[in-house]
Amino acid sequence: MKFTRYCRSILFTPALAVDRFARGQQAGADISLVDLEDSVATSHKDAARQHAEAFFTAPRGPSRRAIRINTVTRPEGLRDVLALRNYAVKPDVILVPKVESPRDLEIVEQVLGASCAQVDLLALVETPRGVENVHAIASATPRLKALVFGSADFSFSIGASLSWESLHYARSRLVTAARAANVQVVDSPLFDMADMEGLRRECLLARSMGFSGKAAVHPRQVELINQAFSPDENTLRKARKIVSESQARDFNICVVEGTMVGAPFVEAAKRTLEEFGPQEG
Repeated sequence: MKFTRYCRSILFTPALAVDRFARGQQAGADISLVDLEDSVATSHKDAARQHAEAFFTAPRGPSRRAIRINTVTRPEGLRDVLALRNYAVKPDVILVPKVESPRDLEIVEQVLGASCAQVDLLALVETPRGVENVHAIASATPRLKALVFGSADFSFSIGASLSWESLHYARSRLVTAARAANVQVVDSPLFDMADMEGLRRECLLARSMGFSGKAAVHPRQVELINQAFSPDENTLRKARKIVSESQARDFNICVVEGTMVGAPFVEAAKRTLEEFGPQEG
C-alpha cells in the first residue's frame, strides 16, 4: 500500500463547470474530483450527472479521476450510483459523503455491483454520528482507501467555529481510526482561496497530526498542499541515513545525528523511502 502520494491532494471541480474539467485534471492533484453534491443545486442534479460523464471520457491527465456522489441514504445519491454503472468510463475513485456507518459504504458497493468492481472508495466523515462511528467506518471494506474530514458540515452540525482548535478532537479521531485500519486520512479544504499563508499553516498542522493530505477547492492550492505533504531532500537524506545506520547495527538502537533511533523511527524512515525515494548505499 502507498502511504501518502495516493491522496496528498484532492481537487474539487463542480460537475456543472464543464469548462474547468481540463484545468482541474492538469492541476497536479493526486486525485481530481468532479462534484455532484454540495456545489450543485437540487434542481440541477440530473444535468450534473450527465455533464460529469465527460469528466471521465476526456483524455486522461496525471491524476486519479474521482466523483463525489450525493448522500446514499437519499434518492439523489442512489440515482448517482445507478448512473455511474452506465458511464462508459468509470471513475477511479468514488467519494461517499456524510458516511455515518459501514452500511453507507455497503450500499454503494451493492448498488455498483460488478460493473465498478475496481473502483476505490473514500469516506467523507462530516457528522457527529460519523465521527463517533469512525473506527467501524475505517474498517468497513477493503475498497476504502481513505477517510476525508468534512469540517464545514461537522462544525455547523455541532455549533462550533471552523477554527483548528475547536475541531481538534474530531480530526484526532479520524487520524487514529484511519491509521489503525491502515487507510489514509485527508483533511478538509481551506475555503478561503486567497489565504495561502492560512493554507500553509493548516497543512503543517494537519501533517503534524498524521494526516496524509488535504483537499483543495482551487487549483492554486494544489502545489502548496503537495509540497507540504511530501518530504524535502533533507528529510529523505536523514531517512536513508537512519535505515543505513540501523542495518549496520542489525536493527538495534543507534544514534543518528544526535537522536536515539529505535524501531519506530526505522519503520517511519522505510515508509518514507518506499513512497518518495529509493534507498542509497
